[in-house]
Formats: sequence, structure tokens, C-alpha cells
Amino acid sequence: MKTNPNDSEGAASNLHGLICSFTKTPDVYHAAEKVRDAGFKRWDVYTPFPVHGMDQAMGLKRSKVPCLTLLGGITGFVAGSLLTWWMNAYDYPLVVGGKPLWSPIFPFPIMYECTILFAAFGTFFGQFLMNMLPRHNHPVFNYKKFVKASDDTFFIVIDATDPRFDLEKTRMFLKEAGGESVEEVWA
Repeated sequence: MKTNPNDSEGAASNLHGLICSFTKTPDVYHAAEKVRDAGFKRWDVYTPFPVHGMDQAMGLKRSKVPCLTLLGGITGFVAGSLLTWWMNAYDYPLVVGGKPLWSPIFPFPIMYECTILFAAFGTFFGQFLMNMLPRHNHPVFNYKKFVKASDDTFFIVIDATDPRFDLEKTRMFLKEAGGESVEEVWA
């Protein structure tokens, strides 16, 4: 455990990692490619606006949330079908005008709405699951200059828990990647 030199009380704090700032979009994009190619696994990029292609530059795989949305939609369709079948054909069978006890045509709005509802649940809870939410605080919020991430500055943060993380080597690597300032982030 390293101690935070800025901690006025002298209490020990954990080093979260290194944060590197950039002012130009191409610089952070190419630096992200360098970090990816160097083999770092626990790192992230923070930008004031979406950067097209950043997912590929970071080497991120496609999200699994659409699969959870599809699974929720299929579950909703089956649930709506079973619900209408149970009520109309089994629980309270009632022949009206010679129509069949159950047909997929008449309860279609219910099946459709259940599909949409369960797909929305799959998406909502899938986001929570995949993004590890709720997380009310993150150590980078302790970095005073991080507020500029919503204005005009780009940041790359490499976690100290990364297997390739070495404080001095990682600091030099980020400077060589084009970082304007490389500082420590404390938890």
C-alpha cells in the first residue's frame, strides 16, 4: 500500500492508478490504441463527448446488452402467449360467436406489449449488470482536474490493479504516448 503524499491527516490511502490528460481528440485516440497494444487490461478513457471509433481503439468487444434485450423480448412474448392461453383456453374457457378458445390473432396486442415490456426490462437490468451499477463514487472523482472531462479535456486512467502496472514504467509509457500531464489518482 502506498501512502498519499497529499493526505494532510497522514492516513494511508490506496493508489488507484495513473491519470493522463490530453487536449486533442486524435491524441487521446492514438494513445488509447497504444495502451491497448501494450496489453493493459484495466484502464478507461474519459472524454467530454463521444469519440467515434474509441471502442475499437480501446479493443472493447461488442456489448452483451442486446442479447439480454432479445432474451427479455422472447420471454415477454412467451409470457404473453401463455398468459392469454391460460386465461382464455384453460382457466375460463368461453366460446363467443363460435371462435376458438385461443388463437394468436386476438390476444396479439397483449403478446406484443409483453414483448416490449420484458425487452425494456432486459435492457434496463442488463445495463445495470454489465456496467456494474449502481456505483455512486469512483476514485477518479477525487482528482480535482477531472471536472474538465465534461468540458475540454480527455483522460486515460490506468488502474494500479492492472497486471502490467508498474508506477514508474507506466508513467513513462503514458508520457511517451503523448500525455500532457501524468498524475497519481488516490482512492
